[in-house]
Amino acid sequence: MIGALMLDIAGTELTQEDIELLSAPQVGGVILFARNIQSPAQVRDLTDHMRQVRPDILIAVDQEGGRVQRLKQGFTLLPAMGRFGELYQSEPERALDLAEECGWLMATEVLAVGIDFSFAPVLDLNGVSDVIGDRAFAARPVDIIALADAFLRGMHRAGMATTGKHFPGHGSVKADSHVAAAIDSRSFSEIQQQDMQTFLQLQNQLDALMPAHVIYDQVDPNPAGFSEFWLQQVLRKDLGYDGVLFSDDLSMQAACVAGDADARIHAALVAGCDMGLVCNNRAAQRLALSAITDFPLPNQTRLERMRGKIPELSTEFKITEVLDLGDEWRSVRDRILAFKEQSAALLAAQTSHDPTNYSSSTKNAAT
Repeated sequence: MIGALMLDIAGTELTQEDIELLSAPQVGGVILFARNIQSPAQVRDLTDHMRQVRPDILIAVDQEGGRVQRLKQGFTLLPAMGRFGELYQSEPERALDLAEECGWLMATEVLAVGIDFSFAPVLDLNGVSDVIGDRAFAARPVDIIALADAFLRGMHRAGMATTGKHFPGHGSVKADSHVAAAIDSRSFSEIQQQDMQTFLQLQNQLDALMPAHVIYDQVDPNPAGFSEFWLQQVLRKDLGYDGVLFSDDLSMQAACVAGDADARIHAALVAGCDMGLVCNNRAAQRLALSAITDFPLPNQTRLERMRGKIPELSTEFKITEVLDLGDEWRSVRDRILAFKEQSAALLAAQTSHDPTNYSSSTKNAAT
C-alpha cells in the first residue's frame, strides 16, 4: 500500500534511519535531489535498494530540463523548456517534434535508473515570476498547450506518468514561493481565462497535478495546495479531474501559513491532496508522519497510475557510469543536444542559478 507522505534522504545510499522511515505505512514516496546522485549506476542501485525495503514505494525527481534537473552526471543535460517556445515562433513543426523527443528522452533516462516519474512539465506562463521564467515553455497559453502536449506525448510513449505544475498557475506572481509568500490578487475569471487554460486544455493527458503555494486572495484565503475550493470544488467537482494531487514541498516558505509540518500536511490532505511532500528536514518529516499515522491511506488506484515502466536489469540491459540506452536513445539524444548547442541563450541558462535551490548546497528545494 502507498502512504500519503513523500520524503527525501540525505545521501547517495540508504541509512538505517532511512530504512526505518521507508517502512512506515504512511510513507508512500521518495523524491531524489542532486545530492543523491553520483552516476546512473549508483542511482539504479539506490532505487533498487529502496524497493527491496518497500516494494510499493513511488520514487520521483525534478528533471524538468534547463536550470532544474537533478540527474546530471552521466545523463543528458536537457534544454530549458523555454528554448522550445523560442523555436516555436519561427519553426513550429520542428519545435513540436523536438519537444516530443525531449519528453521521451527525459522519461527514458529517468525510468532506466529506477525512478518512476519526474515532476514535469511546468505548465505555468513565462510571465513575471522570479522562480518560473524559462522553466515554462512560453508566455502565451496557446503556445504552451501545443508544446506541452507534444512533451507529454513523449513522456507517455516512454512509459512515464505526467505531472502538470503549478495549478492554477504560478507564472503571473512575481514572488518566489520557495522563499516568500506569493499572492495573486486577480479574479477567478482572469485566472481561468489565462493561467488555467494550460491545465484545462491538457487535463486529459495529466496523470497528476501539483498545486501552487500561491494565495489567490480574491478567490480563497488559503494557498491553492491548502484550498478545498481549488482542489475539491474546482478540480474534482467542476472539472471532474481524477488524477493524483501532489502538494508542493511543504517546507517552502509560502507553506508556513498553515503552521508547522504536522499542521501543513494535515491541511494539504484535508484540502484534497493525495500525497504531501516534506523535504530537507528530517525532524519535520517525522512530525508530519506522526500527524497522519491514523489517517486513511490515500486513493490507491490513483497513485498506482504514477508507477513507471521501469526496465529490468539483464545481461542485455545494464546501467553503468554513463547511460547508453540503445540506438533510438542515441539518435534522439544527439538531436536534442544539437538543438541545445544552436542556442546561445540555452548555454547561459544551463549554467545559471537553479531557482528552486533556495537553501544550502547540501539541500535542494522541491518542485
